[in-house]
Amino acid sequence: MLRDRGKIKWQGMFMPEHMKGLREFDWDHKKKTKPELDEQQYELMEQTICEAMAENLDLCMTIFGSGDFHLLIGKVHYVDPYKKELRVVDFHHEVHRVKIADLVDVKIR
Repeated sequence: MLRDRGKIKWQGMFMPEHMKGLREFDWDHKKKTKPELDEQQYELMEQTICEAMAENLDLCMTIFGSGDFHLLIGKVHYVDPYKKELRVVDFHHEVHRVKIADLVDVKIR
């Protein structure tokens, strides 16, 4: 008589340490790095922000935070030079504080 264990025979065994290591490897593998910007790019972003504030236009901002890129669309309400951040109001009238150092790209929408 044949006694086959079926799926049990082919299931792998992972210890909690192995699973933790695999998760960390996957997290590190997906993590992105922030691109380095030069002075010209910062000046161009500054001009774009000033123009949008003067004409009350929406901006489309790419922000780097927590290892990934995020997109924020809204109007710049206030520029805080002491904290070096922007206060942006989105379509839902929520205020977001964006650090200038986290900005990657700014475009007028």
